[in-house]
Amino acid sequence: MKLIYGVDDKPKFGRLIVFAIQQLLAIMAATIAVPAIIGNGMSASAALFGAGAGTIIYQLFTKFRSPVFLGSSFAFIGSMFAAFAGAASASLGFLGLILGAVFAGLVYVVLAIIIKLVGVNWINKLMPPAVIGSTVALIGLSLAGASINDVFSYGAVDSNGSFIMTGNAWVSFICAMVTFMVVICCSVYGKKMAKLIPFILGILAGYVFAGILTIIGNYAGIDALKVIDITPFKQLVADGVTVKTFISLPDFAFIEAFKGIGELDASYIATIAVAYIPVAFVVFAEHIADHKNLSFIIEKDLLEEPGLHRTLLGDGIGSAVGAFFGGCPNTTYGESVGCVAITGNASVVTITVTAIMAILISFISPFVAFLDSIPGCLMGGVCITLYGFIAVSGLKMLQKVNFEDNANLFTVAAILIPGIGGMAMAIGKVTITNIACALILGIIVNVVLNKGKAKE
Repeated sequence: MKLIYGVDDKPKFGRLIVFAIQQLLAIMAATIAVPAIIGNGMSASAALFGAGAGTIIYQLFTKFRSPVFLGSSFAFIGSMFAAFAGAASASLGFLGLILGAVFAGLVYVVLAIIIKLVGVNWINKLMPPAVIGSTVALIGLSLAGASINDVFSYGAVDSNGSFIMTGNAWVSFICAMVTFMVVICCSVYGKKMAKLIPFILGILAGYVFAGILTIIGNYAGIDALKVIDITPFKQLVADGVTVKTFISLPDFAFIEAFKGIGELDASYIATIAVAYIPVAFVVFAEHIADHKNLSFIIEKDLLEEPGLHRTLLGDGIGSAVGAFFGGCPNTTYGESVGCVAITGNASVVTITVTAIMAILISFISPFVAFLDSIPGCLMGGVCITLYGFIAVSGLKMLQKVNFEDNANLFTVAAILIPGIGGMAMAIGKVTITNIACALILGIIVNVVLNKGKAKE
């Protein structure tokens, strides 16, 4: 994981733009997936704008010392559904999204103040390498299923969960493998620029290959070969009439939310608070794990400089800003961290330009349509490498752990097995993810065993 560009380095302008596009491609699929999952009129382009705005806020609070992009958070999906479910209208639902992100942001602000007062040494005691390393590895491993589902995104599964290898599945798999192989070959064997932009080259190669298959499929009438969905482009023009101009204003969440202010009451505010605040405490633990992992990659302790209190403030306020525009709370993205690790580019300038680019692109309808048209199988091929590097980062942290000591052995086991096994809990309207459950259990086991050792 040797860095080619450090945190303070500034690549030349031409390279900088290309690196920013690569970061954007790495985070784009997940960022626009959240509004697609929630529905209710949420906008992918607005979510992209919100992610860019939230990332800039994060960079300001962290003094441009932390090279990571903030995208739409999957942890709050249940909370977002609750915001719409408890609303009398869509407008009130959008207002609930913004209020919820503000509540979550306030939790981060309170935690940041506490950490500023008491320091971070207690975190290192609660989360030694055995805890953090296994949690980071779990984050990567828990995403493995999502990447493989994308690889076979055009196939079906049987009753045992195995992918049925029909024509659709084979085409999807082959496109994913073309992308995957180009990424890893560029990363390992590439010279100079090719080594720094493996994801762009991989996605472009996969897109061209999928495009050729789609053209053949259209002419030959073979549906299985029609990999690229051109619907996003068709939505720009309908019946010869331009539906969306080249420059188009995203459907910002606050525009619809303001219409619901008159419907707001104490009962709905309480519903939003219950849906969002507990999840914010859970995501706090994942926030620490992400920044520990990033610290390991760039070989600088972000919990000390710029400080955990600053990263929390940036994440919390950035989430509120992101939701104000796009409706989605933001979080630091594993895809972004993986991109930094694989390319060796930890330049914060690259992240900042990516954020600006995300904001600008959200207004350009044809480019948003292009991003929407990238087949899921191509992103699956890319994500195998991204999520794999996250898992490997955690495993490298575990190299320093003494596994002759059963306390460490049981601590790691308490995290990996429940986490990989999917030990997620739905308590009322609050869903505690498998990663959060595993991390909490690991911390408890670590504390109990270390106290026992101390007494002994």
